[in-house]
Amino acid sequence: LRKRVLSYVKPSGEPPGKTRLMLRKARTLETILTETENEAFILEDTLIKRYMPRYNVILRDDKRYPCLRLDLRHAYPRLQVVRRIRKDGALYYGPFSSAGSVRATLKLIETVLPLRKCRGSRPPKRSRPCLNYQLRRCLGPCTQDVPPELYAELVAQVRLFLEGRNRELLGRLRAAMKEAAGALEFEKAARIRDRIRAMERIVERQHVVSGAMEDWDVIGLAQRNDVFQLVNLHIRRGALAESLSFRFRNRGGSASEVMEAFVKQHYAEGPLIPRVILLSHAVEDVEAIQSWLSDRAAGKISLHRPLRGEKRRLVSMAEKNAESLLERQPAEEMDMMEQVRKALRMHRRPERIEGMDISNVHGNLAVGTVAAFREGEPDRRGYRNYRIKAVERIDDYAMMAEMTERRLNKGDPPDLLLVDGGKGHLAAVERVVNGLDTPDRPAVAAIAKRDEKLGERADKVFIPGRKNPLSLAPDHPVLLLLMRIRDETHRRAVGYHRRLRGRSMTASFLDAVPGIGPKRKQALLNRFRDVEGLSKASPEEIAELPGISMETARRVSKALKTREYCRVNSG
Repeated sequence: LRKRVLSYVKPSGEPPGKTRLMLRKARTLETILTETENEAFILEDTLIKRYMPRYNVILRDDKRYPCLRLDLRHAYPRLQVVRRIRKDGALYYGPFSSAGSVRATLKLIETVLPLRKCRGSRPPKRSRPCLNYQLRRCLGPCTQDVPPELYAELVAQVRLFLEGRNRELLGRLRAAMKEAAGALEFEKAARIRDRIRAMERIVERQHVVSGAMEDWDVIGLAQRNDVFQLVNLHIRRGALAESLSFRFRNRGGSASEVMEAFVKQHYAEGPLIPRVILLSHAVEDVEAIQSWLSDRAAGKISLHRPLRGEKRRLVSMAEKNAESLLERQPAEEMDMMEQVRKALRMHRRPERIEGMDISNVHGNLAVGTVAAFREGEPDRRGYRNYRIKAVERIDDYAMMAEMTERRLNKGDPPDLLLVDGGKGHLAAVERVVNGLDTPDRPAVAAIAKRDEKLGERADKVFIPGRKNPLSLAPDHPVLLLLMRIRDETHRRAVGYHRRLRGRSMTASFLDAVPGIGPKRKQALLNRFRDVEGLSKASPEEIAELPGISMETARRVSKALKTREYCRVNSG
């Protein structure tokens, strides 16, 4: 830890731009003591996921790749497609690069190895079997007397297939075919023969890329400016089974730092860790990371950066795949946030954008909301609601300025504040931002809906120092992203205002009824849902609730009638 911290505060040379920016903002240093290095790795993974630190290498592509799940704790297990791996005693195979590939694999297995397809942990009781049984794609344990031993043998064959042990599987099938033929069960032998032929066609399509016949993960990394492309090749029993790709940006980060962060975060779940992981770039603390991963996988894990031989050839293959992915996709297409920076003429790339909006009815119950987006995706931990306190009149500009000031006083400003409004709203927010006594001011922009009466084709985006809106086509990706942020912020603002307005109306009415306190009020709303539902109830129905007497029920009913009379006559 001392060595790592010193590399920041006393670097041997000129530190990268990211490090300089981080040190300029840093104020304190905190430490948490753990008993072992393994506990430290677990804590690091937990803190990164909880706080999403800006200067850490974070795998922001948080989609969960699909896997196949086989639960052997049941007598008649089935294969399931899942996206979340749990330590529940089941076997998981994958991950697969897409839902299409995992479903193609599942369809292949269902054609050759007839496990049951019905949902649930055990076969349902049916009067007649399903169509899969008629097509010989299921043994039909829901209606047929299928011995558990026979089904267990079928499950063992599925496991051999998913683990890449196809030659061993073919050997078992040939032995079963001979056994059935020797017992004069020719129909059974013919079915096994057809299964063998189908399996042989599958095996022919799999090319052996390694003679070691082991399970390896091969990770290759390519870099272009601040963009890193990783490719993870899954070698299973010597054959290339799957390829996963990851792309993300890390300003000022080194290839070694990115590789280390990827290994620690990608393999944090544990169940899918192969015994050997080959890397294109060296990582620090190899022994500690190996020990941690071995602990999670319940077996020895080896991290290795090969320099020659067959393993180096596989790493080069992964690197070429990564370089190819970088070359095939133009830089503009590859990074949406860079497009935002250029379109809005910002000085730096906006990793975090926060949309801001105001909602009120004639100045009453005015509220403001902030919706945070990180790398173009919602970051709900950054959402905030504000009750406008200092502005009592109808003044959207003053309300927006108050919310901006309160948000920025919390610290950790975003890279871009996007205001729902026009040039007036933008000017109000800009004045607050320019008054900050810090060089780390966020950029500001405003987005306003198009005026169809004037023939405007697209929503308008305003930036400081420019009189007219930016010229963005209706289908421009930057405009579509800003519209999405604006709409999400507006949705939250309107929803928050409606909730407060509903509470205010309910509270002002029921709180004025003698004998109705917080508990009875909650009981009434739970029973009748809202004031309208309560107004349709008779005093007898209201008195059925525990703790509410008939006298109290009559008072509630009378107050409801008075409220309705006042509402109609004031309408």
